[in-house]
Amino acid sequence: MLDPVLAAIRRRRVTRAMTDEPVAREQIETILDAVRWAPTAGNRHLQRFVATTDPGTLRVLRMVSPGMIAKPTAAIAVCVDHALVAEYGFPPENHGPWIDVGTATATLLLAAQAVGLGAGPVSSFSRAAVGVVLDLPEGWVAELVVCLGHPAPDQPRAIKPARLTWRDLTHWVP
Repeated sequence: MLDPVLAAIRRRRVTRAMTDEPVAREQIETILDAVRWAPTAGNRHLQRFVATTDPGTLRVLRMVSPGMIAKPTAAIAVCVDHALVAEYGFPPENHGPWIDVGTATATLLLAAQAVGLGAGPVSSFSRAAVGVVLDLPEGWVAELVVCLGHPAPDQPRAIKPARLTWRDLTHWVP
């Protein structure tokens, strides 16, 4: 029997088609609460989140996000707070904040699955336009947008099915 966490990791899929059923605010709040537990560099929490279920905001967000294939009924932008990054003394080329974006996103995707939602990350968007659409505070930059919604029964096929094993992806050093 697989550990429940490992089983959830194996079940999680990117949702590319969503129904128009609204996402409950409680589900989003549960996801955001889970995301705050994601590992961060030095427990500094340099990432910030912006959530929306507003249909107008989501429509405009899709207009400035060519990578947003799904029509979500909710979205969470994972941002880096650059003012806080500077306050902690990180140089601009430091990769720590983006690693935190990755750990937060992985946690967010698993939490969405845990509450019964489909999720899909989007990285193809205009950062400047998303900043305006989401009215981001000064210094916040959206690095990723995660679409949330109820999975449609028929999902588009994956672009290229991956049948890789961990062995295909790993190089052992003696």
